[in-house]
Amino acid sequence: MSRTIIIGSGIAALTTALKLKLAGENVLVLTKEYPTRSQSSMAQGGINASYGEDIANHIADTLRSSASLGDLQAITTMCEASSEAIAFLDSIGVVFSRSSSGGIAVRQMGGALAKRAHYAEDYTGLKILHTLYDQALFHGIEMQSEKFLLEVLTTNKHGTNKCVSGVSVLDLRSGEVEVHRSSRIVLATGGYARLYGRHSTNSVASCGDGIAAALRAGAKLSNMEFVQFHPTALRGSSILISEASRGAGGILVNSSGERFIDELASRDAVSKAIDEEQKAGKEVFLDLRHLGEEFIATHLPQEAKLAKLYEGVEASKDLIPIKPAAHYTMGGVMVDSECKSSLDGLWCVGECADHGVHGANRLGGNSLLELVVFGDITAKSVAKTKPIDLSDVDLNKPDLSSYFNKPTINFYDAQASLSEIFYEKVGIVRDAKSLDEALEFIARCKANLQEMGVSDASKIYNTNLRDFLSFINLLDVGEAVARSALLREESRGAHTRSDFLATKESFAKSTIIGGEL
Repeated sequence: MSRTIIIGSGIAALTTALKLKLAGENVLVLTKEYPTRSQSSMAQGGINASYGEDIANHIADTLRSSASLGDLQAITTMCEASSEAIAFLDSIGVVFSRSSSGGIAVRQMGGALAKRAHYAEDYTGLKILHTLYDQALFHGIEMQSEKFLLEVLTTNKHGTNKCVSGVSVLDLRSGEVEVHRSSRIVLATGGYARLYGRHSTNSVASCGDGIAAALRAGAKLSNMEFVQFHPTALRGSSILISEASRGAGGILVNSSGERFIDELASRDAVSKAIDEEQKAGKEVFLDLRHLGEEFIATHLPQEAKLAKLYEGVEASKDLIPIKPAAHYTMGGVMVDSECKSSLDGLWCVGECADHGVHGANRLGGNSLLELVVFGDITAKSVAKTKPIDLSDVDLNKPDLSSYFNKPTINFYDAQASLSEIFYEKVGIVRDAKSLDEALEFIARCKANLQEMGVSDASKIYNTNLRDFLSFINLLDVGEAVARSALLREESRGAHTRSDFLATKESFAKSTIIGGEL
């Protein structure tokens, strides 16, 4: 029986896998991380859902946050399906927090004009992920962990259009390269915020592996320049302090004790305001003290623990030092309304895809909703697509031997420099000069790859090789981000060009790179 291969194991991947399995499809999940370590577990604040008359408001909030770059039809589809998504999660046992009346508790997130973020304390993503994982295990979905995606394989053998034929992966345990044959591949590999290194709230796994592989295979990418900086990351570690803390009444103050921004404005506006305070020489803090110890312990327990662990402060007594950090990437593989990429047989879902719902800036609470809604849409699209017999197609196994050498350049140093350059030059504010400098650095790194390479010759659990492969993907993704930012000669949402501060109607469209343009 033909099987669908899903790369990734976060909420988007597991929703797609579970829905396909329930539809009678054969599914194989391959993932670099163990499912419970997915970046999805770090989403804290809540998952948006709207009902009745609020659906129109939800659509309007999302479109406004997108800086008019969001696709109205995609946004409408997501918002109209939001109540069904919550019902599905509730039915499989997600342990949501409850209101006094027994319904699922809701809170307000930044940029929203109503309370519609359904939450589970401040562990919402983690509890959704773990519940989906339990369901995947219960239904016998085959999952193989520690499989690093190398390439999306393609063929022209069965028609005039290039289509996928499978994937190649590195088994991190054995060091062997494997190929898996399928005409139906789903990438659910997450975003690329780790491009910003220590200035990112994301795990070290968020390197854009799927996006880089899709680009190399010939798929189109869209809106890669839009990187959302979360306003409240802990200053020293970039650990995320959820927007739920501001939704619950937390305020932002500078080192002079002044409030300087509406805390519930959209994330791009709040991050820019904090950036301006910092450039003026002032420190910025999140103040929860007025909420009280009991409220914080009940509604924001994780935030209090993180502040204590990483900054040594008591949230109920002390100001929490914060800074903006790269948090979410709106761009990704360009997909249509059924989550199909421009490459036949390749679907993309979740943060690795540009579904058109976030545009230039994501509305808080919509990321988890996107994963569940479009996971369901992906599963339905894949299930109705007849698989192609590829038994006569040769699958090329990548040769990694050229990466093993005696490096004269330490790529770890180059990667650290890359993240600093991107935070400084491709961060909250960019201009043509800074973007050109970032591209020049990437070009030098690519030219010197043979001088970098892997010094560890072992095969089993070779983390040196894994890290080098991630670095290569970061270079490909970083180039796409900087080139897209250079093409967009305006300021819109999370993309601010100091040399083009105005928003221009002529740029009210997606920036597309790669593929057959």
